[in-house]
Amino acid sequence: MTQGARPPRRATTIAEVARAAGVSRQTVSNTLNAPHRVHPDTLARVTAAIEELGYRPDQSARSLRTGERRTIGYLAPVDDPFDPNPLMAGFLEALVDAAGAEGHRVLLVRPTAGDEAARAAIDELVAARQVDGLVFADVLHEDARVARAARAGVPFAAFGRTAPGLPQHWVDIDNGAAMADVVRHLAARGHRRVGFVASDSEPPWMAARREGFHAEARRLGLEVVQAPPGAPGAPRVAALRELLRGPQRPTAVAAESDLPALDVYEAVRAEGLAVGRDVAVTGFHDTPLCRHLHPALTSVRLPLRAIAAILVRLLLAQVRGESVPAAGQVLAAELVVRASSQ
Repeated sequence: MTQGARPPRRATTIAEVARAAGVSRQTVSNTLNAPHRVHPDTLARVTAAIEELGYRPDQSARSLRTGERRTIGYLAPVDDPFDPNPLMAGFLEALVDAAGAEGHRVLLVRPTAGDEAARAAIDELVAARQVDGLVFADVLHEDARVARAARAGVPFAAFGRTAPGLPQHWVDIDNGAAMADVVRHLAARGHRRVGFVASDSEPPWMAARREGFHAEARRLGLEVVQAPPGAPGAPRVAALRELLRGPQRPTAVAAESDLPALDVYEAVRAEGLAVGRDVAVTGFHDTPLCRHLHPALTSVRLPLRAIAAILVRLLLAQVRGESVPAAGQVLAAELVVRASSQ
């Protein structure tokens, strides 16, 4: 040992907590695992002793006793490390926080692309008994991961709607209603001709956004100018510039997500126009870049922390044999208005 170094501090035991609080070891255990069984005054005294002594339960012993691993597996969507999805990064952080609040850790698993790789990853986790259950995100209607977990009887919860015939253990946002909020916002500011920029992907949530946008525009009597197709970047900017040159150019352009909105910004400026003054622009997801653009981008914010908390509770209810809702849960998203559309 290095001269002057202190020896490692010995871990506090449950017996020491019991002595400090003047209760039995069973009462300390109940405080940790079943606080509803403990009288409020005793609960407060034991909790104070736990905090004062810095007691931490032995999770390995707890796992052996209860059968819980205190670990949630998260099969993250396949992503490009050089072009990461900021929304999924935010969801992962929210999931870690929600799991931690329930005394669980998150084991991140990122299988290679393809249904077979995802199924193999699930089989490996189940065989190794590493996790109590699984959380999925970016769930498609015919999702191989969900089907595999359901067939194996593995507890799971999904960010995204599962197909009929499978357990409906999911949470999602109302994408159509959120995009309708965007249309109402633009109409309230006097825009009667609005453009719409679709992304190059076709998952169900994007389809719901398109349907919500067009349905609300029809209801309000707005003219929708569909942006010409174009790959992200220069091709899409060129197509948008062509749209903005026309005599019937839109006075507002809504994008299905925040990244296409960047191309709208570039096209507007390339045509000598100003975002916010000449052309209102909106996005979807409210990723961090929205606040750093000039002007800041109006966007739809997903309630990621609420979604993560519900998913964790839904998953742990299955693990503990408690009742779970028969249907999925839909949450509202929030339109965050900034200078790009005011």
